[in-house]
Amino acid sequence: MTGAPALRGDAGEILRQASAVLGRPVILWEVTGAHEAVPRAASEADLQTSAPTLDLGVTLRRWNVPVPVGSRWVGSPGTSPDAWVVAPVRARPPAPPPGGRERRSRERLALELAGLALGAIGVFQDGSAAVAPGMLAHQASNPLTAARAGLQLAMESIGRWVDLAADRRLSLLDDLGQVLEDIDRTTELLRAVRERGTTRGATPTGRAERFDAVRVVRSCLTLERRLLRDRGIDLEFTTTLESSFVRGDPNALFDVLVNVVRSAAESGGEKPSPVTVHLEPKVRELELVVHGRGSGANIGRARSVTEEVFGGTLTVESALATGTKFTITLPLPQQRQGDHRS
Repeated sequence: MTGAPALRGDAGEILRQASAVLGRPVILWEVTGAHEAVPRAASEADLQTSAPTLDLGVTLRRWNVPVPVGSRWVGSPGTSPDAWVVAPVRARPPAPPPGGRERRSRERLALELAGLALGAIGVFQDGSAAVAPGMLAHQASNPLTAARAGLQLAMESIGRWVDLAADRRLSLLDDLGQVLEDIDRTTELLRAVRERGTTRGATPTGRAERFDAVRVVRSCLTLERRLLRDRGIDLEFTTTLESSFVRGDPNALFDVLVNVVRSAAESGGEKPSPVTVHLEPKVRELELVVHGRGSGANIGRARSVTEEVFGGTLTVESALATGTKFTITLPLPQQRQGDHRS
């Protein structure tokens, strides 16, 4: 382990106070890879390279705790190399213990408080938030998992409801099945966020990767459709593609599409009108056309992201009679066998 600098100000004082309670050094770690954690700060100013090392992944996976890339943890070495006590840096306290009986050790509680204190003061606001996007994605996944389980139980109960007319039962099961698919798509998106440690709205990683654009578009539109429906706006999506791979940042494409769809949905006080989205391949491009009654006044950032991250274009055509047409074109790399099916 390389030496970790001592933090100054409130954050440094939190680590020093925790160390005083435990009687041992307290170190702040950041997960930078699937099997890599880097010390970012310590309670002692001159922590030497001979200090105990921590395999954070092994330590937490032993307890079946997820280790999202980008998350931060406070840890203190125990009496043996594998006896570390660790707690996450987060802004919200954990759920109460089962039955209200506290089972955590004094050392663990001290580190839990230190992690909460670091999260509460918003430590590392210079681009690496105290609560990492990967951690937020994990927190969002938990209620989705519970909702999915409850939804499946409801579907089983409806399936056994003999007093319900068959056509009504089929209609209910079909509606609930669509909700189940939406939950699954959102869960897949959150899983991808956890693995990359990024989320929409985050700074682009700068590393281009191959990803299925159709999957990202469907996930985005599933979420936006729910929001627009509350405003009385229908969102229609058509495509003949099952998948099509492009290069860039999938979270950036998600952001661009959200911006464009919401711009298309703005009616300027007029009666809400439907928003249509059509995705189709061209010769060497993937074209995404969004049509609505809104304007292109607020798509400057979306246009720059499209150009800089994907090397594509975003154009806007407006006509009083037909509304506004937003056209996103993305370069199509050579598709591998099985990538592109229509």
